[in-house]
Amino acid sequence: MLPLLAAGPAAAREIRLMMLGDSITAGYGLPRGQALPVRLEAALRERGRTVRVLDAGVSGDTTAGGRARLDWALAERPDAVIVALGGNDGLRGLAPAATQANLAAILDALAARRLPAMLAGMLAPPNLGADYGRDFAATFTRLAEARPEVVFYPFLLDGVAGDPALNQPDRIHPNEAGVAELVRRMLPAVESLLGRVPSG
Repeated sequence: MLPLLAAGPAAAREIRLMMLGDSITAGYGLPRGQALPVRLEAALRERGRTVRVLDAGVSGDTTAGGRARLDWALAERPDAVIVALGGNDGLRGLAPAATQANLAAILDALAARRLPAMLAGMLAPPNLGADYGRDFAATFTRLAEARPEVVFYPFLLDGVAGDPALNQPDRIHPNEAGVAELVRRMLPAVESLLGRVPSG
């Protein structure tokens, strides 16, 4: 009688991580394959994570646009979602209360589906004034404080915004080096999010 072969370890289930965002997520102005979701997936896989990062970025999208297309985006059946919207709200000077309401609706919809979420904050451009900038930044802080289950990354462009060496000529969108820096800085928060995805 032939001996029974020991079963090898089961292959890790691939986690589907969605980035719901705008042109920063969509890789505006970058070569194909250099967008934030692609680079983030590569970095996670280098760290031994079996993750597929789904790009749900639409250039020019506001929080209202992300809210309107959320159900369509979730048809991709993600296991967790990074919400990276708000930059265009700030560029257009939209009311912070409206931005907060849209993001709250998105986060609440994800919670209703039991999808772990990460909220990436954004800052308004300084030309809109200190009061607007303070109110705009506070929308993200308030959302995170009200939802302790959400991983909060205070500023998506941390370490990159305002640095000419890390941005394209428009001074808004990261270049390839800028995307690499975004990934490096946000990896701990993303790994915390992945740790909240149920196994099995």
